[in-house]
Amino acid sequence: MLAFWLSLALGPVSLPLIDIVRAVGRAAGLPLDGRGLERTEMILGQIRLPRTLLGLAVGAVLGLCGVAMQGLFRNPLADPGLIGVSSGAALGAALAIVGGSHFGGLPEAFAPYLLSVAAFAGGLLVTAGVFRLGRRKGQTSVATMLLAGIALSALAGALIGLCTYLADDATLRTLTFWNLGSLNGASYVRLWPLLLVCLLVAAWLPRRATALNALLLGESEARHLGVDVEALKRELIFCTALGVGAAVAAAGLIGFVGLIVPHLLRLIAGPDHRVLLPASALAGAGLLLGADLIARLALAPAELPIGIVTALLGAPFFIYLLMRDHH
Repeated sequence: MLAFWLSLALGPVSLPLIDIVRAVGRAAGLPLDGRGLERTEMILGQIRLPRTLLGLAVGAVLGLCGVAMQGLFRNPLADPGLIGVSSGAALGAALAIVGGSHFGGLPEAFAPYLLSVAAFAGGLLVTAGVFRLGRRKGQTSVATMLLAGIALSALAGALIGLCTYLADDATLRTLTFWNLGSLNGASYVRLWPLLLVCLLVAAWLPRRATALNALLLGESEARHLGVDVEALKRELIFCTALGVGAAVAAAGLIGFVGLIVPHLLRLIAGPDHRVLLPASALAGAGLLLGADLIARLALAPAELPIGIVTALLGAPFFIYLLMRDHH
């Protein structure tokens, strides 16, 4: 709640809490006095509220998908990017941006939708390829899937590099900012598909918390406890592809959230997925809003890409975890 309020209040123009409350109340239909609120209502309605809601949804879905992947691989240092969904989504976006520029640019009315659809489709296709390569005799090998994810992510990275090489100056700038991630330019058009996906993932994954707890014991032990392990793997991969694909489509590549949040909460609250899943959704949303505040305010009036901020926060934490485990 604190991160939500600060995200609405702080920026190039600071908004008092009482004005935010009155503006939100008026938007909700309450009969409040609107004198002097014109600027506040415009800033909140057109810029900060969609941006804050986008940050909430992206952070929550990345946190949830991080828990799902760490549960699937039974490794607290696993990340949604392991199955190639992030690199696939980035490749889809790169092809849309660079391909669109070669054909005279994307149509203005459809640009937000086409870019999001291309990124989403790219993430799903690469994830489907990883899943297919990981199947052997009706079984899904997690180790083979991990190796396939690394290989296809490398291939997607090479194709993104080719797109970068072929791009002109204006397209290259768009492509660079997409790959660094940003909540800038958030709009309700870009927001509502992600909110729908976030709600679906947030409703489905907690229903599988008990099965994820059983999977921590091992696949054969989970089967003896009555868990359909193959169905669980498919559900986790599908939910992760859906969630991360939608997040990358809406905000670009944002790293480390799906790694840091579940791992930190596992240290605090333990490995029980009944607690870990909802807590990671809340913490992921809070972390991303905090990172967005730093991105907005650190070099104001200029704005840092949020992917840089999350990497600067996440990489030292990751190194600390490695050193901690080593000692």
